[in-house]
Amino acid sequence: MVEHSDNNNVHVLVIPYPAQGHISPLIQFSKRLVSKGIKTTFATTHYTVQSITAPNVSVEPISDGFDESGFTQANNVELFLTSFKTNGSNSLSNIIQKYQKTSTPITCIVYDSFLPWALDVAKQHGIYGAAFFTNSAAVCNIFCRIHHGLIEIPVDELPLVVPDLPPLNSRDLPSFIRFPESYPAYMAMKLSQFSNLDQADWMFVNTFEALEGEVVKGLTELFPAKMIGPMVPSAYLDGRIKGDKGYGANLWKPLSEYCINWLNSKPSQSVVYISFGSMVSLTSEQIEELALGLKESEVNFLWVLRELEQGKLPKGYKDFIKEKGIIVTWCNQLELLAHDAVGCFVTHCGWNSTLESLSLGVPVVCLPQWADQLPDAKFLEEIWEVGVRPKEDENGVVKREEFMLSLKVVMESERSEVIRRNASEWKKLARDAVSERGSSNKNIDEFVDHLMNTNKKGNDLSGY
Repeated sequence: MVEHSDNNNVHVLVIPYPAQGHISPLIQFSKRLVSKGIKTTFATTHYTVQSITAPNVSVEPISDGFDESGFTQANNVELFLTSFKTNGSNSLSNIIQKYQKTSTPITCIVYDSFLPWALDVAKQHGIYGAAFFTNSAAVCNIFCRIHHGLIEIPVDELPLVVPDLPPLNSRDLPSFIRFPESYPAYMAMKLSQFSNLDQADWMFVNTFEALEGEVVKGLTELFPAKMIGPMVPSAYLDGRIKGDKGYGANLWKPLSEYCINWLNSKPSQSVVYISFGSMVSLTSEQIEELALGLKESEVNFLWVLRELEQGKLPKGYKDFIKEKGIIVTWCNQLELLAHDAVGCFVTHCGWNSTLESLSLGVPVVCLPQWADQLPDAKFLEEIWEVGVRPKEDENGVVKREEFMLSLKVVMESERSEVIRRNASEWKKLARDAVSERGSSNKNIDEFVDHLMNTNKKGNDLSGY
């Protein structure tokens, strides 16, 4: 058991890829470290630094070369990543040097696996480096095998059979693998996560033993990962971090009060909550099919839809549905999922949303759009059995009839009882993982113990 004391000189610097889905789990990990008596500094880009409001976590700005508006300013994936590597490496070195002569020099860098150059910087300065993977262990398994030449792309033979994973058909594969030529920069970024991983002192994955322990069993030689998730605010899990009700990192202003007041007026488990995260953009046809499916199913619903996306709704739609539904631009997802009125989450199956739905025991309708969302949906429906995934037509669109059928299965069919029971069980297992004796908590404690003990011996890094 780790002693919760600040009487040590250990100092961990945490650096995320500057997107909401990466910042949230890494800031949550920072808070976990602080709760165990570890000084933690969060280094994020100038454009995102103002969004960080986590108590007791220090914040330092770093440069990606586009300090005014980040990726939007670059408007090119390859350009942004190249610039971030150059400018970020320099910024990171400067932060390390800044603390070098203080009583708390940087002991370890925990870096987003999308930024392998941060490990190079750590090693140049003779400090620990720990990779943090923000996607599922299943996805890590696939890309790690591609990196090591154990899976060839493009995949010609289907289903793809990967040890310790279920057979993966075309609709289950990450889009980078299905169409590698369509996403060359993203594919390169996914594979670069493993480029220098053998030099990392730790590998962390935002998942937990009960959920994906089997997935990493056969991969330990190539990927000796420690599962430390789910990285969801403590108030929704173990409650051991006082007042930890949100990530402390919002790139958008939530509209939670309006949403919560509306939910308070609805019966238990009667509301369908729809959100596709911060990046997914649906086609006009898909939005129309979902909108009409919601209307015709006559369910209560709360739909988070960005301003630009709302222009794709059928004309006069908000007037048609005002008795049954509301559409807002952003909400506090955790508060919504925790609310008694919410009975189903229509999700894009991003990994953070997946972990949040499991941690709060909410059944799902899976509408994955691209990348890792596709295998996440496979696991949600077939392995963890907490929801359903409607079939798409030949153009990749889920038609309203298919969508309505899925809503019915989750909300009111005989199968819904089994789905809800499974969701409740995963909620318990997620809580167990981060509790005092849980597997994820033990892995974090071992990391903290090692840093503290090494520091007492005079910062000798050769012992790990």
